[in-house]
Amino acid sequence: MNHNLVDGTTVDGTTVDGTTVDGTTVDGTTVDGTTVDGTVNDAIEQILGDWARVRPDVDCSAMGVAGRISRASRLMEKGVKEHFARYDLEPWEFDVLATLFRANSEHRLCMGDLATAAMVSSAALTNRVDRLTAKGLVHREVSPSNRRMVLITLTDRGHAMVDELLEGHVANENRLLAGLTPEDREQLSGLLCKLLTSLGDVRTC
Repeated sequence: MNHNLVDGTTVDGTTVDGTTVDGTTVDGTTVDGTTVDGTVNDAIEQILGDWARVRPDVDCSAMGVAGRISRASRLMEKGVKEHFARYDLEPWEFDVLATLFRANSEHRLCMGDLATAAMVSSAALTNRVDRLTAKGLVHREVSPSNRRMVLITLTDRGHAMVDELLEGHVANENRLLAGLTPEDREQLSGLLCKLLTSLGDVRTC
């Protein structure tokens, strides 16, 4: 006997897709990923649950923290990449340009200082500067005071690009963080700063 009603629900109150009429699934979670007690149930929680089932003797809570940081980073990077793709720009290109923009009144840094500020290796920066030079966004020259030093300067075009895109970039990051309250953001920022410091990345805080 078929107990489905005309709207797709069964007589016990669940729909044919396994959710109940109040929006919860048969396993107790809601359709937006929260459990009935208000806690969030994400993909990492499922993984932790699996480990707790097969190896209850191992505390895998650190895996949950590391996994969520890694997954959030990938999702944030995806959102930023999609935003800059509208302007035919890679996120790293904007990062280098923005580093020069805020560096000093001349918008100029030597390669070593730029690599440090942009948090990339010298080899990686050389390739990036080559691409930005080809686009007319930066200018490379030998320092008149030290022939072994290469200076990278933001061009007028590069300066105008950062000036134009900055507000949209910030708005996009606010969109990506919309699920957090201002208090959440402040707390998370402090915790991440503490973690980065403990890992030796003291420049970021």
